[in-house]
Amino acid sequence: MADSLLYKLRSGKPPKFIYFAKNALRMIIPGSYYRSKLKKTLDKLEKNPDKAYIIERVNYYNKLSTTRSLPDRSVIERFSSYFVYLGTIKDYTLSLYHKVYYFDSKEFTRWFNPNLRWGYAAGDVYFTPEFPSIVKSRLLHSDNENSVIMKLVKLRHFIFLNDTIPFTQKKDMAIFRGKIRLSRDRKKFLELFFNHPMFDCGLVGWDDPDEWKTPKKTIREHLDYKFIMTLEGNDVASNLKWVMSSNSIAVMPRPTCETWFMEGKLIPDYHYIEVKPDFSDIVEKLNYYIQHPDKAQEIINNAHTYIAQFKNPEREKLISLLVLDKYFKMTNQNSLHNNG
Repeated sequence: MADSLLYKLRSGKPPKFIYFAKNALRMIIPGSYYRSKLKKTLDKLEKNPDKAYIIERVNYYNKLSTTRSLPDRSVIERFSSYFVYLGTIKDYTLSLYHKVYYFDSKEFTRWFNPNLRWGYAAGDVYFTPEFPSIVKSRLLHSDNENSVIMKLVKLRHFIFLNDTIPFTQKKDMAIFRGKIRLSRDRKKFLELFFNHPMFDCGLVGWDDPDEWKTPKKTIREHLDYKFIMTLEGNDVASNLKWVMSSNSIAVMPRPTCETWFMEGKLIPDYHYIEVKPDFSDIVEKLNYYIQHPDKAQEIINNAHTYIAQFKNPEREKLISLLVLDKYFKMTNQNSLHNNG
């Protein structure tokens, strides 16, 4: 227990108690206050110097291109790693699913009329919902319009670092710590490279195979390595954001799903090192960047530039509200859209 507490204090991840305290305080402010500000806030788009960029991101997250009504029924369904809801904003309560999904969605849904109806597929969603739904992650394929991305589970997924260790001063190795979950990539990777001299890898889940279990390492301890494996779990690799903000390089097969981070826009061997799904080229590619640190630094610089677009809180808020605004309009709810 003491070791677990010590790790949590040193892990490098934001303290949960601050997140929950901040959101509890936010709940004290009545929703009517935010609803009264909605129109004025959305109108800021017209005078925003980043208008074209903002619209591009809104349409990227919300790909609904034709209006369609939500099914005329209510849905509350719980599964092992996700939850499906269809109903009004006001009827989605804290008790229905994990608190972070409630707070992260409530931060923006409370700006809208509480009688508006929405679909919400919370959790690790590795499928496309049957009706337009707000999700944390969606599959990277053409038929994914019903998956409307919002910035969810920020506490775990959106961590950015200030890494002071230059790439050239890091170990010539790749590190991986994680849990198997439903990931075939992670299982395959460990079968090939557990105990390999170029890789410091292992599992940290209580229910993971004992033969692959390894002591946890903090985020800061990960930064001692030139390369950090970012392997998808139930959906996306949650460490990808902080890895790309560091002076180490993310290494992974091409993503199969994406979040608010727009993993589908990442360019292989430009923002990260892409390896084949069977990992047959990984040793060769790591050795190449070890021998060509200038090329490695180019990837790091490109990754930092990509990260920078997510660091404007006011712009991120406006994009979030516009994504929801479009969602309600495209689900034929204009009559409820105005908050009056």
